[in-house]
Order: sequence, then C-alpha cells, then structure tokens
Amino acid sequence: MPVVNKLKPKLTVKQVHDNLSEVVWKRLSPSLQKAGMRNWPRELCYVAFKEERVLEVYGRLKETDLWTFVKSYSFTASSGAIGPKLKEGDRQIPEGIYEVEYLNPNSSFYLSMKINYPNAFDRAKGEADGRTDLGSDIFIHGKAVTVGCIPVGDKAIEELFLLTAQLPSKSHRVIIAPHDFRQKPEYPEVPDVAWSDEVYDKLTEELKLYAK
Repeated sequence: MPVVNKLKPKLTVKQVHDNLSEVVWKRLSPSLQKAGMRNWPRELCYVAFKEERVLEVYGRLKETDLWTFVKSYSFTASSGAIGPKLKEGDRQIPEGIYEVEYLNPNSSFYLSMKINYPNAFDRAKGEADGRTDLGSDIFIHGKAVTVGCIPVGDKAIEELFLLTAQLPSKSHRVIIAPHDFRQKPEYPEVPDVAWSDEVYDKLTEELKLYAK
C-alpha cells in the first residue's frame, strides 16, 4: 500500500501575495493614504524598538526623498535584554542597521522576513572580540513566540510580508534600537560590550531620518 505524503505543499512568495493581496490592501490602504501614498511606496524601512516593543513602518514616495510614517505594530513577544546580539543561543534581538534578506512563505511561524544579521559591522566586532559563533536566522515573523527574533502576530506579518513583496531586494531596511533615541537620547549601559556607544551613535543619526 503506497505511503501517503501528508506534508503540506510548499508555497511561493507569489502565491502568498496573490492569496492575500486583496484583503491586505484593504487593511493597509487607509494607513498608506493617510501617509500620502496612493500606491505601494518605492522604499520601506522597518524601525524596531526593543524597550517599547514596537515596530514602525516608514515609506519613501517616488516623488520625494522624505521618509513618511505609515503604521506601527506591537511585538507579540520578546526575549533577551537591552544590548547587541553577541553569540548563538543568547536569545538577544540584534541591534543595528540591517536589510531584509529574503521572504519565507513557509515559516514555522506562519510567514517571516529574514534579517541579514550578522552584517559586516557585527562580523568585524566579533572578529575584534575573538567571537566566532555570532548566531544567525533572525527573522521578523508571525505568532507570539521568540528566542531572538521579532514576532508581530499573524495579521501584522501578512501586511509586512505583502509590503516587502512589492519591492525589489535592497529596498527595505531594518533598524533595531534598544529604545527610541528620538524620545530618550540617553544610551543604555551595556557593561560587557565596549563598543555599544558606537552602535548607538549610528542608530541615533539614522533615526533622525524617520519622524512620526
């Protein structure tokens, strides 16, 4: 008797896009229109604050170079503490300036977006510190569980996934900060990281581009 394959068929990004585009557009269009966007933005930036447990979306219009606030989403869970990610298994959400590497339509957490941690800065600091196992597989995803990723729930990840799917690669940045330096400029103390102020200097300057 033949064995029946009970595994779910793999979905493509296009299939997820086609399945969700109508309902997600209805949910997103009021926020986009309020931001002055009649269509999808040409660039996106996702700004995440660990202390506030919120992820903000900013879009850049074709007609201007200004970044405009679109919408915010609450984290549905969090792990680790304030401070950069240093190694595999430390449960830390990274801190720094990243990009979305790819979309995963078959995530164990519904849908997900891969962040390019460790980036060149993370690798350079790891080499200087003598750290080799920096960790990997950091995602923004659905559901409400995490060991170092950013979960935002299923409806939110549908919207983020569809927004990202509209754009070519290298068109969506991810900024992750310990807290909102625009509101609270003081840097947190991270005793075990000698270079944390260097990260926070970069984040402070970058966040000046994004105003609600």
